[in-house]
Amino acid sequence: MENRRLNVLLITLDDMNYNSHDFLRDGAESLTPNMDRLKKDGFVFQNAHVTIALCQPSRSVLMTGRYPHRNGARGFERISEGIPTLSGILHASGYYTGIVGKETHIAPKEAFCWDAYIRTYTDEEGYGRDPESYYKYTRRVVGTARANGQPFFLMANSHDPHRPFANSDDEIDFFGKHLPVSHMYRPEDVVVPAFLPDLPDVRLEIAQYLSSVRRGDETVGRILQALEDENAADHTVIMLLSDNGMALPFAKANCYLNSTKSPYLFYWPGHCTSKHATDALVSAIDYLPTILEILGLPCPGGVDGKSMAHLFESGQETHYEDIYTSFFKTAKNQITHAELLLPMRCVQDNRYAYIYNAWSDGETKYTTESMSGLTYKAMETAALTDETIAERVRMYRLRVPEELYDYKSDPHALRNLIDEPGMLEIKQRLRGRMLEYMQRSGDELFARFADQIIKTGCAAE
Repeated sequence: MENRRLNVLLITLDDMNYNSHDFLRDGAESLTPNMDRLKKDGFVFQNAHVTIALCQPSRSVLMTGRYPHRNGARGFERISEGIPTLSGILHASGYYTGIVGKETHIAPKEAFCWDAYIRTYTDEEGYGRDPESYYKYTRRVVGTARANGQPFFLMANSHDPHRPFANSDDEIDFFGKHLPVSHMYRPEDVVVPAFLPDLPDVRLEIAQYLSSVRRGDETVGRILQALEDENAADHTVIMLLSDNGMALPFAKANCYLNSTKSPYLFYWPGHCTSKHATDALVSAIDYLPTILEILGLPCPGGVDGKSMAHLFESGQETHYEDIYTSFFKTAKNQITHAELLLPMRCVQDNRYAYIYNAWSDGETKYTTESMSGLTYKAMETAALTDETIAERVRMYRLRVPEELYDYKSDPHALRNLIDEPGMLEIKQRLRGRMLEYMQRSGDELFARFADQIIKTGCAAE
């Protein structure tokens, strides 16, 4: 038993906001009892971010440890040829590798060396929203690995709480029916987050979203139960996170706190006893080097991240002074009708965030899937008679080239401080850090940012 190799389980929730509990009034039905149990038994990264707030590129960063412009998957694209992947490294090291759900959002298939490649987006499997389907397939992957005498790496990806939300009209449009859900939250259960207006249809859609979160949590519970039923829980490193924020305005497919901050829950047997949380700033580029260090395997060259393993027991609270996040382009869907280039970059530390919207020219309009459903339509209607909401709609669609926020006092990014005289030093510091990140990582926006912002901005000031 002492020489038994650790297994690895990576669980992702699709489009779940890091602070979803805050959207539920006190006294309402518990939202995530299974995730709460993992949080209690494990380790919480309280200041963790994905590197890009879009499904496929976010997952590609996790599995390569590289920024999107360094692994090739800026949008719904394949990673570049020759980029090492976590599952490929583990497969070569004797691991049985499996992916359950969202399997097409890791591409190309051959670069990830999956032994088990399991699709759940079918009617029979509840379109990736049936907790029992994930129980069944988790047991299958774990059981096969055990029968082969191999440790396993399993990436289990719930489709919840991605759109279409539970019991919504969009669900009928997508699936032709409402999918089963154990608990439906009501509009009166909702606390509308400050980055959205409190309108009846907004409340209704957030209630539907929360119902999808609850079903996603049940999927997490069934995955963990399958692990226990296969007697693998005590020798498996578990990581749970969301790939990005929820698919509502000012969250997913942006660079705000509600876009990239993610609930990172980690369980490492025997290493989560003396310390249960850290406020250290960490990034999705760190997952691959962390797992490889835990397993005692070498990390490939060219990785942008660094291992978080030291944070579990060292007592340290520092990992990065600041991090770099990005957005490149949307998916092609029923709202966009084509991939839309909307390049954005962000540098943020533990308090401030500086965002560069390279696409913002006063005319180009931001368009994304988060405008489907009830919320954005309700905002547009209310904007006809409410100037405050009208200004929020204008900001969402047009932006400005630069944004600066104090997340300590304004986590929902409601007040842009870019032109505040007292913020000049912070603005200049974060501009400089963005230029450094761009240059060091080979970001294609480097020359444009240097000319448009650094040279002209500094001259004007």
